[in-house]
Amino acid sequence: MKFIDEAKISVLAGKGGDGSASFRREKYIPKGGPDGGDGGRGGSVYALADRNLNTLIEFRYTRIFKAQKGENGRGAQCYGKAGEDLIIRVPVGTVFTDIDSGEVVADLAADGEQVCLAKGGKGGLGNIHFKSSINRAPRQHTLGELGEERELALELKVLADVGLLGMPNAGKSTFIRAVSAARPKVADYPFTTLAPNLGVVRVDSERSFVIADIPGLIEGAAEGAGLGHQFLRHLQRTRLLLHLVDISPRWEAGDPVREARAIVEELKKYDEQLYEKPRWLVLNKLDMVDEAEREGVAAKFIADYGWDGPVFAISALDGSGCTALTYAIMDYLATQAPASEAETPPV
Repeated sequence: MKFIDEAKISVLAGKGGDGSASFRREKYIPKGGPDGGDGGRGGSVYALADRNLNTLIEFRYTRIFKAQKGENGRGAQCYGKAGEDLIIRVPVGTVFTDIDSGEVVADLAADGEQVCLAKGGKGGLGNIHFKSSINRAPRQHTLGELGEERELALELKVLADVGLLGMPNAGKSTFIRAVSAARPKVADYPFTTLAPNLGVVRVDSERSFVIADIPGLIEGAAEGAGLGHQFLRHLQRTRLLLHLVDISPRWEAGDPVREARAIVEELKKYDEQLYEKPRWLVLNKLDMVDEAEREGVAAKFIADYGWDGPVFAISALDGSGCTALTYAIMDYLATQAPASEAETPPV
C-alpha cells in the first residue's frame, strides 16, 4: 500500500432543520392554537484516532465529508430528528490544520482520541415558542442554522520513540532489520527507503520501544533536494535521534565528516526544536573496516567531527554492537526521557 502522509479535505457539518409554523386543526376544537415543532440539529463531523490505520491514503480519493442535516419540525408539536454525526477515522499522530487561518484544529496523538472538526447547526424554533397572552396565533418560526464548513490540511506524524538519521546508504534500513521484526527494503544503491518504516525493538519480555526509519537526507534537503525532507516531520515526536554514519572505506569519493555535518545542518534548517532533540552518534559498517584499524578509524572520525556526546560503534550487517545499543536506548528512554516529555525533550 502506498504511504500517504499529507492530504486536504473539506468537512461540512449538517444544517439544522427549520422550525414549523403550524396550528392545531381537529374536529370540534376550533382555534386549537400553535403546535409547530422545532427542527432537529444538524450532524457534526468528528475525527477519531485509530491505531489500526497507518496512512492517509483514504483521503486521497475522498475529499469531501458531509454530515447529515436535521429534519424540519412538523405540526402536532413534532420535533425534527437530529442529523447523524459523521466520524472520520484517521491514524494516530494525525494533525488537522485549518487552511484558511493556519490554526491547528486538532493533534490526535493517542488511540481513541476524538475531536469535533465541524459543529452541526442548531435547529430552528417552531411557533409554539412564540405564543403569549397577546399573541395567541403566532406565525413566527426560525430557520435552522447552517453547519460549520472547513477546509483542512491533514499531516501524519508517526509515533516513535527513536528516529534514525543519516545519508542514503548509511545502513539505517539494515539496522532496523537487525534490531526489530521490520523488513524494509535493503539494496546497495541510494534511496532504497522511499517511505518511513516503523519497527518494534523488544529488549526483553516486558520492555520495548518503537524506532522509525525515514528516507536518507542529503545536503540541500531543506531546499527540497532528495526525499528525506518530506518525512522529517515523522521525527518530531521522537524522544531520541540516532545519527548513523557510514565510516567504511568506500569507492566513491565521500567525506563522512562533511556528510555528518551536512545532515545536522539540514536538521537545524528544517526545525530548531528537532535539532535540539537528544542525539547519539552511531558509527556503522565496522565489518568493512579491518579489525585492527577499527578503533583508530572511529577515534579519528570522532576527533575530526568534534563530537563529545554518546558514541556507539556497530555493524548492522552482522549485528555487532547492536544489542548493547538497544539496551542503552531502553535505559535512556526509561530514565532520562519519560513519555510525558516526548514533545519537549531535554536538550
